Amino acid sequence: MSQMLAEIREQPDWVERAIGLEHAKAAALAAEVRERGIRFVVIAARGTSDNAATYAKYMFEIVAGMPTALAAPSVFTLYDATLDLSQALVVGISQSGQGTDVVQYLSSARAAGALTACVTNSTDSAITHVSDHVLLCHAGDERAVAATKTYTTALAAVALLAAALADRRDILDDLHRIPDQMRRVLELEPLVQGSVERYRYIQECAVLARGVNQATALETALKLTETCYIVAKPYSGADFLHGPIAMVESGFPCLVYVPDGKAYASQLDLALKIRDRGGEIIVIARSAEALDLGTTRIPMPEPGGTASSPSSELLSPLVYILPGQLFACYLSMTRGEDPDSPRGLTKVTLTR
Repeated sequence: MSQMLAEIREQPDWVERAIGLEHAKAAALAAEVRERGIRFVVIAARGTSDNAATYAKYMFEIVAGMPTALAAPSVFTLYDATLDLSQALVVGISQSGQGTDVVQYLSSARAAGALTACVTNSTDSAITHVSDHVLLCHAGDERAVAATKTYTTALAAVALLAAALADRRDILDDLHRIPDQMRRVLELEPLVQGSVERYRYIQECAVLARGVNQATALETALKLTETCYIVAKPYSGADFLHGPIAMVESGFPCLVYVPDGKAYASQLDLALKIRDRGGEIIVIARSAEALDLGTTRIPMPEPGGTASSPSSELLSPLVYILPGQLFACYLSMTRGEDPDSPRGLTKVTLTR
């Protein structure tokens, strides 16, 4: 069996473990943020971890009201810039904890007066040595090059921290329900497997989402690119209308996420515009209204006890990424590729 596929299936258990084990550490970090009067957040990451950072930006701003920036590590690593970070929380996200530029960013940030923290799957790695606080993914060894379980566990750690920063008990309660929601979504695996043959020969596609699920579009596109070798272009649904929609013609494949919540109406309108241009829509949604617009339809299950909760949409990236991961893995295998070992890639990538 593909290691990537096995690790996709394991995710609910690892997320459940991370939530249980990291709650107290997230609370301790949030307490120090309040004690020091930290006013804003900067997040340094690369690759899949950078997509988790995009989710963190939305969560820290929406939930905790803290302005959040995604770092450009080369500001320190190439340009030796001097920044005043005395009122900042600087968070590094790195699955391996070995990303050279992310580690250097945290080290430089700490020297510039920042409170530093990291989210990593490695208990004793370079990033932990430059972080005042460490949140662990607890995802076990991840053998496939394409990250899956370290991504969703990182999202869980981010959600824990955002909830702790804002003292949002409702988010914590709903987060504990997420592993069961993930298990229900994984029941879609046969449907996803059966849908990919239609797309065996595609060379490019667009992946579209909005709001907190922008991270989902970014991560799905990355998985398609690195395991299937297609040009998968991720866009915010809003940005797509500002020019890129011109690429859509008859048969052009667009994977469109239309989750319930504040982004629903605009994503539904986007799907209608793509349909009117003759685009091929792969829709991932719960609502029948949205699913009806798809050539390929991946119906998400009801979220159970969280359907009416304001935090349901905020936590949805943990479950909506699963069909994207499955789609990429099965499409890769259908095309005769090995999703576990994409060509030219290694598990740890060191950049400066």
